[in-house]
Amino acid sequence: MEFTEVLAEVGARLRRVRQERGVTLAALSEVTGISTSTLSRLESGQRRPSLELLLPLAKAFQVPLDELVGAPPVGDPRVRLAPRRIQGGRTVLPLSGRPGPLQAYKMIIPPEPAGQPEPEQRTHEGYEWLYVLTGRLRLLLADRDLELGEGEAAEFDTRLPHWFGSATARPVEVLSLFGPQGERMHVRARPKGR
Repeated sequence: MEFTEVLAEVGARLRRVRQERGVTLAALSEVTGISTSTLSRLESGQRRPSLELLLPLAKAFQVPLDELVGAPPVGDPRVRLAPRRIQGGRTVLPLSGRPGPLQAYKMIIPPEPAGQPEPEQRTHEGYEWLYVLTGRLRLLLADRDLELGEGEAAEFDTRLPHWFGSATARPVEVLSLFGPQGERMHVRARPKGR
């Protein structure tokens, strides 16, 4: 629907809402401070609606502005998770629905089987940010062997040799943000004591 068509329907919508509530133009004028002639011209389409006119009307009718202008309904904002199993029995749930420079995932990583050799670290282009939701995460990063607990985060350039998995005999759940071209996640935290 074109912009002019949307504007043309506002007047009829205003009239319908006013009549449904049994309000006269004079009473509406008194509540909103908008003259009866302006209200009449708005309803007949002879006056172009503006925010200065629509906001007091929406308030008087106690309806969202979207309802007065006939805004299209917003699509379903939920992310539909489609889990995938990948190497080592890991479950990956993509959280970002569109392709883009930064991708978000939730990962559920099972514990490593007993007696496994030391994990092999890999490298690739990109930058990764990890946040531990539940469990404990073991992160091998070049020559460092780190363990992160719930609520801890790590970020690193994936061109460094790395591997991560469960640090215990229980699964670990992790949020991961990955930028394949080296995009970095910026997290702002308030200093302690504020």
